[in-house]
Amino acid sequence: MKTLATRLASLAICTALLSIAGCSSYQTAKSNDQVYFNPDTVKAGRFDNGKMWTFDYPPMNYFKEEYNFSPDSAWFAKSRLSALRLPGCSASFISADGLVLTNHHCARYALDKVNKPGEDLPDSGFYAPTLSDERKVEGMYADQLVLIKDVTAEVQKAFQTGATDEQKVANGNAEMRKIQKEYWQKYKESDPADSMIFQVVTFYNGGKYSLYGYHRYTDVRLVFAPQMIVAYFGGDYDNFTYPRYDLDFSLFRVYGNDGKPLHTEDYFKWSTNGATSGEPVFVIGNPGRTGRQISVAQLEFNRDYAYPFIVKLLGDLQSVYSRYIEQHPDKKLDYQTRLFGISNSLKAYTGMLGGLRDPYLMARKEAFERGFRAEVAKNPALEEKYGSVWNELKKVEGQKSELFAKSVAYNVAGFGGSSYFTLASKLVRFAKTMQLPEAERPAEMKGEDLKKFKDKFFPEKFDPELEKALLALQLNEMQSSLGTQDEAVNTLLGGRTAENAASYLAGESSLGDSAKVAAMLDGSPESILNSSDPFIQYIVKNGAKAMEVEREYNKLVAEETSDNLLLGRALFDVYGTSIPPDATFTLRLADGVVEGYPYNGTLAPTMTTFYGLYNRYYSFGKEYPWSLPSVWQNPPADFNLSTPLDFVMTSDIIGGNSGSPVINEKRELVGLIFDGNIESLPGNFIYVPSVNRAVAVHSDAIPQALKYIYHADRLVNEIKDGKIAE
Repeated sequence: MKTLATRLASLAICTALLSIAGCSSYQTAKSNDQVYFNPDTVKAGRFDNGKMWTFDYPPMNYFKEEYNFSPDSAWFAKSRLSALRLPGCSASFISADGLVLTNHHCARYALDKVNKPGEDLPDSGFYAPTLSDERKVEGMYADQLVLIKDVTAEVQKAFQTGATDEQKVANGNAEMRKIQKEYWQKYKESDPADSMIFQVVTFYNGGKYSLYGYHRYTDVRLVFAPQMIVAYFGGDYDNFTYPRYDLDFSLFRVYGNDGKPLHTEDYFKWSTNGATSGEPVFVIGNPGRTGRQISVAQLEFNRDYAYPFIVKLLGDLQSVYSRYIEQHPDKKLDYQTRLFGISNSLKAYTGMLGGLRDPYLMARKEAFERGFRAEVAKNPALEEKYGSVWNELKKVEGQKSELFAKSVAYNVAGFGGSSYFTLASKLVRFAKTMQLPEAERPAEMKGEDLKKFKDKFFPEKFDPELEKALLALQLNEMQSSLGTQDEAVNTLLGGRTAENAASYLAGESSLGDSAKVAAMLDGSPESILNSSDPFIQYIVKNGAKAMEVEREYNKLVAEETSDNLLLGRALFDVYGTSIPPDATFTLRLADGVVEGYPYNGTLAPTMTTFYGLYNRYYSFGKEYPWSLPSVWQNPPADFNLSTPLDFVMTSDIIGGNSGSPVINEKRELVGLIFDGNIESLPGNFIYVPSVNRAVAVHSDAIPQALKYIYHADRLVNEIKDGKIAE
């Protein structure tokens, strides 16, 4: 089980990878009743918990009531099978020949992977004029949800066994792994060539569980991506704002086991009309994580401890990487994707923290919790079962807050830390493992696998200058959190400033030398544990203390998890599926209406056009980040500048929805999600439909650009016809 800092770091990374961009400060368009309000009279909104409906429990009655729309089972099935999940993003099939649409920022990994010497594909863009030019992206995959099965009874039964909270959580997790393995083996035996993966998904914090089976396609090839400056027009300034003028899309193709383009009957046909103002639309994608159904006490912990720490950490990392790239422009390709992820996470968490600090939004959460507790109290059976869970969570959050600073400081191998500490931690763990009998070691550390483990031990990229800067940040945090209370930290710093200590320690350490690390791995475990390397010495000396803090914290996490399971079951027992569960990076259906909104004392238009793109280009003097590549600077006469470029809708999205298709009632693709507005940032814990907006590329913009700017006629024809042109 992970420490607090590790879990928070994973969440930060997840937000970056699953990102809908970010912003530097939180704002909200307050209505008159929000400016001055009595917290005791604030009421929860009907959709404060959002509209991220599952395909397990589609809201048929609500769709009929809201839109007079009654889709049949085939509508849902074909929508589900047309949608895809990429690493960290969403996508969809848009032709019968495996053509896949997603965002440009979901393709940055792929652009880095297929970039050849002398190329700069993120900046220059990519187009494969023929099928043979489409480039396979090693390590990339696309998941298609083909199986859904309710496994609530089996998993809940397992979570109820065990003498302690930790045992209950362990037993429940073990049951989920068992179910996944059983189904994987079943499908592997029936069709060894079929690439299936299985995931037990937790809904309502344990109120329901579903087994999801995905067909995983592993031959994914890059087809098209515009230049980054067009896809990310306006850069950080325009990020997580609206109006927007971004052509944030890319195209891939899935190939079958025969090496040919995959033939699929399930795909979204391209709309000839595109999105129109006022029409109902549906976003089908994989929203990452939300915390809308946790207790107010947990939200307060995030507000007062977790998120301020993450915001500071990400801000420091942004400064380090920005400065490094500025000083070493030749390393831009190596680190710009990482910097983008950090910047997105910083803006997202800044906005979430701002939302948690908004008294009105917190009053709405408190109102929902009061109403929820009142519903439980009305039923004696529910009160006996769940009545104490809120007080238990409040107690746990208080205990977590007391351990927070230590947990962060002792987690030296966490996200954002220096590779010096990470390598030292791994070496000490390796040495202690190698002291065990071979039969007790993990498979990767015995037999022929041991050499592979050693070969991959040292990081692929180790830049001493960058690592020293990261080390200084880490030492500052340790010093700030622990003060002079920790002898091992005092020894490490030696009375120096964090910056001076970083330079000194890096000079004294052997861990920056891959050959010396390899020699340690080939030596005896005792030689590692007795090493004079300052980082290894620190890990050895502080290991027991750090483990004790981790054990204490993990015990609290287990209690919190157990309480959350009760809270989730209570929510489901009271409200059923009338409230959608929190996001879990699994397939969801989010309804909404194409609609602008009030902001900054004026109105945000429902749609922007290419005219607006050029207006900003000229208004900012053609300067970065509002510059345009040469092919865009003088568009041809038949390029229609009035074509809609981006638009907004009330659909409920969050990180992970990047690349989600926006469809109409006919299942036609009318847009492509790439962002949310600045007012949507608190969407991690509350959805406010009056101002929350999802931002999408309009379906008309993509073929317009492909045809007249990029002359990619084969793709225009495939999009229009839904198949590869003869």
